[in-house]
Amino acid sequence: METLRQAMAAHQAGNFNAAEILYRRVLDVDAKQFPVLFMLGVLHAQRGNFVEAENVLCDALRLNPNDAGAQFNYGNVLLALQRFDDAFSAFGKALALNPMLAEAQLNRGNILLSRKSVEGAIACFDAAICIEPKYTEAYCNRGHALEQIRRFEEALASCDRALALSPQNADFHASRANILHRMKRSNEALSGLSTALSLRPNNAAFHYNCGNILFELKRFAAAFEAYDNAFRLDPKLDYVEGERFFAKMMICDWTDFAAENARLVAGVAGGRPVSRPFAFLAAEATQAVQAQCARLFVDHEFPAMPALWTGQRYRHDKIRLAYLSADFGEHPVSYMLAGMFECHDRARFETLAVSFGAAHPTPMRARLEKAFDRFVDKRDSSDVEIARMLRECEIDIAIDLMGPTQEARPAILAYRPAAIQVMYLGYAGSSGAPYLDYILADRIVIPEVEQSLFSEKVVYLPETFMGTDSKRAIAMNTPSRADEGLPESGFVFCAFSNSYKISRQIFDLWMEVLRGLDGSVLWLSSANDGAIGHLRKEAQLRGVDPGRLIFARRVARNDQHLARHRLADLFLDTAPLGAHSTVCDALWAGTPVLTCAGATFGGRVAASLVSAVGVPELIADSLKDYRECALRLGRDPQLLASLKAKLAIHRKTCPLFDTERFTRHIETGFTTIWERHQRGEPPAGVTVPVLPQVR
Repeated sequence: METLRQAMAAHQAGNFNAAEILYRRVLDVDAKQFPVLFMLGVLHAQRGNFVEAENVLCDALRLNPNDAGAQFNYGNVLLALQRFDDAFSAFGKALALNPMLAEAQLNRGNILLSRKSVEGAIACFDAAICIEPKYTEAYCNRGHALEQIRRFEEALASCDRALALSPQNADFHASRANILHRMKRSNEALSGLSTALSLRPNNAAFHYNCGNILFELKRFAAAFEAYDNAFRLDPKLDYVEGERFFAKMMICDWTDFAAENARLVAGVAGGRPVSRPFAFLAAEATQAVQAQCARLFVDHEFPAMPALWTGQRYRHDKIRLAYLSADFGEHPVSYMLAGMFECHDRARFETLAVSFGAAHPTPMRARLEKAFDRFVDKRDSSDVEIARMLRECEIDIAIDLMGPTQEARPAILAYRPAAIQVMYLGYAGSSGAPYLDYILADRIVIPEVEQSLFSEKVVYLPETFMGTDSKRAIAMNTPSRADEGLPESGFVFCAFSNSYKISRQIFDLWMEVLRGLDGSVLWLSSANDGAIGHLRKEAQLRGVDPGRLIFARRVARNDQHLARHRLADLFLDTAPLGAHSTVCDALWAGTPVLTCAGATFGGRVAASLVSAVGVPELIADSLKDYRECALRLGRDPQLLASLKAKLAIHRKTCPLFDTERFTRHIETGFTTIWERHQRGEPPAGVTVPVLPQVR
């Protein structure tokens, strides 16, 4: 007994080596001493030797399986070993023996939360609070769980309770800030994170969360600084490297680009969650590595959940389609697809729009609400609630119009609410999700040889995958060059792509074109101050007057933006990631688009669109040819005029702007995959034949 007393005294004093020696001395005499095995197991856990701790605690529990403390500590060890199912069971046994173990309830709640079983997690946190009414961590974690199911006010109240009990806890301030961020109360969220950072200035996650808010506020330079701070503090923090890179591309800062791009690509190729898929599009990477990034993201954030649809065969008079998006409003996706939604054959299809984005009262929103058989606003519903609604509606085909982009909610389809699940348009690549069966594409954006890189089966639409709206208005009045800050004479190249798509490589080429064509200017999309400053500086370094870069003013309406395209002579595509909806804008407005097909889905969209509008001569075979073609068109007014005339004629008849025919094509694709499903056949690649032109 004296040896055991000495062992426990050494243990309590933190002298672990001496304590272990003394515990083992007792066990040498009697190996079945439960208290000694229990304490030795705890000691191993305190030292981080979790495998040994598990072995010793197993021995202890064989002697006394009815000790709540041993079961609880065993659960903690299993938790450290990431054996979550076993840990959950051990905590359950501990609670059965001692229902007053609040921490066991907390740990079970945390495990359930990690499994996306939010309601169960909340019940555990509530139970922990019932046992210990001042259990601050339980209040905070409860707030996080409530946030996940969009019960934001309750989540905020729970975090407020935690802070009232522990006002100096930095994690609680950060958790509250995250809830405020989800509630779009960005300035309050930044204030909360500022408080958290004042308490723990070297916390990488706090800096990262600041970056996320600043990025959404379009304060890209400040966002980059926040991400940079986070990356320096913890370069292995999930996604921080990719978000830092993306923010840097948003402000067109190409410092150390080659090294940083290579490091980011190597991280994804190595299987690490270094970037979200959308941010990774800004990197120079192959289609295979982009697909790997998407798979990693889904596995890490949105794994498949217990399926709500379990094999039922629906027998409806019409095929039931559900379109899911946060972008039903003044957004490029809506500009492209509004006409298609209106053109759906109501005799064969029943359409549902599930909106989970902002609901601003705009003309486009009003138009969309009338375009579907049913339009539901579900922004305040949780992912599982929306999934249950889709299942109750017996949706045949659910179409995700976003993919892994900002404001997307992939977890809805992770519950498999529909028999067939499709990704379309919002993201230029594979979702990486095992629960998305198909992707709609064409043979330019996804060549047949690359089908294996996509987790989805490809539905090949003829001519182009991009839907457009033939009713899209263009303002009658064209602004003057002076109105737009353009010179009264000289060739106008325009490139209205987002700033992160302007690579150093393509900017080099653009500056070569400007140097080779006196009096020409480059008209760019209205950009953030950081991008404007960097681009002007880079132009100067390349021997081009920064004044030859003109940044477009903001206009109130999309039809006004389309009208000012008439002032541009030639639209220049970006590379390696190309323009998408902005190419449709230019072509619809009658402005020729010069592109060079890239090596990824995102780099080939413009080639698909230019081909579908009937001017394939504007698809360059290489960047060298791209530069030469830009100069040739800039120097030959007659050649440019003939191209514009050809585009004007084709605009009235080409596949790209035949909304009715495109709708029939996409409906044929939906019917084909639905018929396969009705026959009990698994998803497989589909080719939709060309249908007659409708005019």
